[in-house]
Amino acid sequence: MPGLMICITIALATTFIADHYGGPTLLYALLFGMTLHFLSEEGRCLEGVEFAAKRVLRIGVALLGVRITFEQVAELGIGPVLTVVSGVVLTIFIGAVLSRLLGLDKDMGLLTGGSVAICGASAALALSAVMPRHETHERNVIMTVVGVTTLSTMAMVLYPLLVGLLGLSDTDAGIFLGGTIHDVAQVVGAGYMISEGTGDVSTFVKLLRVAMLVPAVMVFMFLFRRHRHEEGSGKVPMLPGFLMAFVGLVIINSLGWIPPTITEGFTDLSRWCLVTAIAALGIKTSFQKLAVVGWRPVILMMTETLFLLLVVLAFIHFDLSSL
Repeated sequence: MPGLMICITIALATTFIADHYGGPTLLYALLFGMTLHFLSEEGRCLEGVEFAAKRVLRIGVALLGVRITFEQVAELGIGPVLTVVSGVVLTIFIGAVLSRLLGLDKDMGLLTGGSVAICGASAALALSAVMPRHETHERNVIMTVVGVTTLSTMAMVLYPLLVGLLGLSDTDAGIFLGGTIHDVAQVVGAGYMISEGTGDVSTFVKLLRVAMLVPAVMVFMFLFRRHRHEEGSGKVPMLPGFLMAFVGLVIINSLGWIPPTITEGFTDLSRWCLVTAIAALGIKTSFQKLAVVGWRPVILMMTETLFLLLVVLAFIHFDLSSL
């Protein structure tokens, strides 16, 4: 209880700051947590911090399912679906290749690629939950969260300007913003900054990217199944419980069985769980460990972000997104 309550307190404080003064809540929670790293070495708090970093995290990811319906995906047509799927697959592949070229481990490339391609910090937390835990695992997660959150905030400011320079229509602008910016909140902010139509399209495209969490987590489970078994975790399920809960909520929400008020409540609860979990990850990580990583992960995430931007623009340029 002491460790969990500290993580919840950080979540409350950082959410208040973000709501009243602006800025990314997850990044605030991460930095606040890192200032309390000494608590991760204290017996009374350690168990609660671990609980928040694992169990609470998975609850938050599962609840993301209430934001998606099959109807939303169908309304977009096949073009945006092809754009999103191609962007996700190619970006993860490029991440794995670039990580090797930069001298980083493959896990870092897959984690950053998935985070950039799908939904930023939320994807980083979801994918890390099914990846093998080694000595650099938590450091990789923290670096990824910091990197994609920073890049997403920059994109929210710069990409609408790029839309104006390219002269994109509202629909194409929505596909571009929803297909390239990492975090949902920044997509919404950038989209409605241009027009209501652009905001609607960008939000739907972004939710489609969030839905790609399901196949991505399944693929990661398959890739790392042998490694997780070697860690001594016993029988490793092909589908984790939080992923099945995610899919179940998508199906239930698509059938219209969840009232809007419940959907809004679950969405808020998901956000609180993710902020609490990232606070716990911050507590478990020290600045000293991050300093060892150097500049290579930064170059990796910037390159992945630029690559995703070029892929989406190529689909729009060749009119493949309007199929």
